[in-house]
Amino acid sequence: MMFTDSHCHLNFAELVSNLPAIRQAMARERVGRALCVGTSLEDFDAVYQLALQFDNFWATVGVHPDYEGVKEPALPDLLALGALPRVVGIGETGLDYYRLQGRSHADRAWQLERFRTHIRAARQLAKPLIIHTRNATQDTLDVLREEGEDGSSGAAGGVFHCFTDTVEAAHKVLDMGFYISFSGILTFKNAGQLRDVAAMVPLDRMLIETDSPYLAPVPYRGKTNNPSYLPRVAEQLALVKGMDISDIARITSANFDTLFGMNPANG
Repeated sequence: MMFTDSHCHLNFAELVSNLPAIRQAMARERVGRALCVGTSLEDFDAVYQLALQFDNFWATVGVHPDYEGVKEPALPDLLALGALPRVVGIGETGLDYYRLQGRSHADRAWQLERFRTHIRAARQLAKPLIIHTRNATQDTLDVLREEGEDGSSGAAGGVFHCFTDTVEAAHKVLDMGFYISFSGILTFKNAGQLRDVAAMVPLDRMLIETDSPYLAPVPYRGKTNNPSYLPRVAEQLALVKGMDISDIARITSANFDTLFGMNPANG
């Protein structure tokens, strides 16, 4: 039995400084692989070096939707970095309106354009998108459709990471061909609606993640999250699905292989 963390930030200071211990804990908890997700061009090299140094880590390249004061990603940047070995996805990208209260729609225009740039890179590279959306579900879906990511042949596809939306929104995401990833939020006491989503999502379209260092699952809530806590997410998903945790590990790892074009023999 092996778990795959489909979204974490091991380059962040609170994790990379403790990486040997984290890797030992991952091995102990049978978390065999992790995708290290980029959030800015400035941090890409640190993310990429993790993927080069460890054969069970991979990388993505992207600029987080609500990061301001960072280098803006031009299409040539994303195409060049996204084509490097062991870079398997584009993102995280998407739309985040959570911190835009009181600001005009014009202030959102840069997010929309940044998102479109990522989508175009993903389509040219034929690599999946890692989608972050917060308080912006309809706009996120609309932009994806406008850029051709509607589940049709030739779409890059991808995953809505750390999903927290409604069952209705989940159906729309699935209808457009995307995967849905569940984080430690699934274990939170007040996450009944999200557990309803998890009960609905087909087995072949779900992933699990930590989004570490954030969102540590129960019973570690409030602590710094890391990939070794991933089995707690899998346990909750197994409970919701009425399945054995070993099946959740196997299925979500196979889905990761499918989405990111992995050869299972490498994992």
